[in-house]
This record gives sequence, C-alpha cells and structure tokens, in this order.
Amino acid sequence: MTADVPPRTLFETAAARAVELDDDDIPSLQQFFERNPVYFLSVNGEGPSTDEARNELHAPLPDGWPFTWKRSIGFLDRRGHLIGMANVVADLLARGVWHIGLFIVATDLHGTGTAQALHQGLERWAAAQGARWLRLGVVSGNARAERFWTQCGYLDLRMREGLPMGKRVNDVRVMTKPLTGETLADYLAIVPRDCPDHP
Repeated sequence: MTADVPPRTLFETAAARAVELDDDDIPSLQQFFERNPVYFLSVNGEGPSTDEARNELHAPLPDGWPFTWKRSIGFLDRRGHLIGMANVVADLLARGVWHIGLFIVATDLHGTGTAQALHQGLERWAAAQGARWLRLGVVSGNARAERFWTQCGYLDLRMREGLPMGKRVNDVRVMTKPLTGETLADYLAIVPRDCPDHP
C-alpha cells in the first residue's frame, strides 16, 4: 500500500476505489440506496426501507453457516462519491468460497461497463486473498442481473424456490464462478447444500 492511499482502501480499479464501509458510512449508503432503488423495486417489490443501509451492514448470516468474515464494500469515484457497493462474505460454508450477498451499481452507470470493471476488481482482490470460488444468488426473472452474472462467467448450481423478499416471493438461482480452474464437481464436494437435489 502506498503512502497516499487511505488505509481503509481494499483495492482500486480504473473506475473506483474500493473501501470497507462502517457505521460512519450508513448515512451516505442510505442516500445511495434511495437514489438507486431499481434493485429493491425489482427484487422486493418496494423501495429501500428507511434503515436499509444499517440492515445491510449488520444483517446476520443464517444460524450454523460457517464463515471467516463479512464486509460491506463501497466503491468511490475520483470525487469520493459512492457509485456502488457490495456485501462480501469470506469462506462461507467452506474455505475458499466467497459469497457476494449484494452488488449494486448506480443506475446512471448501467450499460457503461462500470459494473463489469468493479466486479473484475473485486474478483482479482478476492482471488489474491485466497478465494477459489465466488458464489451468489440472483432472483429468477431479474433479466438484467441474470444476464450480467452469466456474462461475468457464473455457472448455475441450483434453484431455491419460494423465498420471501419484501413484498415478493422469489425463486433464486444459486451460481458460482471458479477462480482457480476447479470444476463444479470440486465445488459441490465441499458445499453439498448447493447440489440441485439437496433439500
């Protein structure tokens, strides 16, 4: 890390600097959500709640799910403005499996390549920290998100049906992207709950 890079910087891309968000960032994150409600409207059937940012930073993982750490990452442009965010969990369910719980980029940047650049930076950083797979869930029917993650190289694992989200009940495609040349069979051997026939 160079002397002129703020200490909370995790990584940098041509599009933004990635920083770890904390409670001091809740007001700016809440404003970001309210300015960019598309994800919440499409997935939850309603805009972000008044405490959406706090919930994103502090929402617990399901009981019994092992993990190493959970971080909320903010993507700041050159002016220091928040243009995107991601929630990332390291070693979820198995060592080397990193889960992206939420990934939102400002609506006015959709179609510009910014989301792809931010994801590539996140992927490189995760791999350098020991990630062997990236994992996520995308709501079935959210065509833009499904297309984005497929173009990023994610592969289908299973469908989880009937998950309540806000005012909606959604089916969710569980997907993964191998980062080290391993196969889906290798992944499913250490994360059997993602097998298609797992209850």
